[in-house]
Amino acid sequence: MTDDRAALLRTLHDEHAPDLWRFVLRLTGDPQLASDVVQETLLRALQRPGALARRHTSPRAWLFTVARNLVVDNQRRAQTRREVPHDELPAARDHGAESADDTDALLDSWLVADALAQLSLEHRTVIVYAFYGRRSIADIAAELDIPAGTVKSRLQYGLRALRLALQERGVSQ
Repeated sequence: MTDDRAALLRTLHDEHAPDLWRFVLRLTGDPQLASDVVQETLLRALQRPGALARRHTSPRAWLFTVARNLVVDNQRRAQTRREVPHDELPAARDHGAESADDTDALLDSWLVADALAQLSLEHRTVIVYAFYGRRSIADIAAELDIPAGTVKSRLQYGLRALRLALQERGVSQ
């Protein structure tokens, strides 16, 4: 990256990223997705520096428009695939009434929930359906309206990503 582009990115990030992130977070309710959208918005600004220099549009307005369009496009893609996002992971429920003997199980469930939250929506969805919902590959494929082979692939790669996420948290096999 050239010095000019690096300086442009730094300036855009410093001036607009926090406000963009809050804006996208209000639209999506997902902090990770908000970060991804802000990153993609800034990347597009780097790829189109001429769009920021237009006299009739402020750079801030252009950035917010691009971010909003990215959110809308993401929601349309999810609706087209009939995928249902899971805001609350099954293992992240309130366990306030658990006994002291269940402490290890509670901590393990939080660890797994935290690792699941790091996965992509596609991988997390098939893992939750398969393991928490105890649903077959065919049922998952029918529910998500995707081929069974895609479910198997997402399950395989999702489990691999989950294993890596757990290893990063110090869990060994």
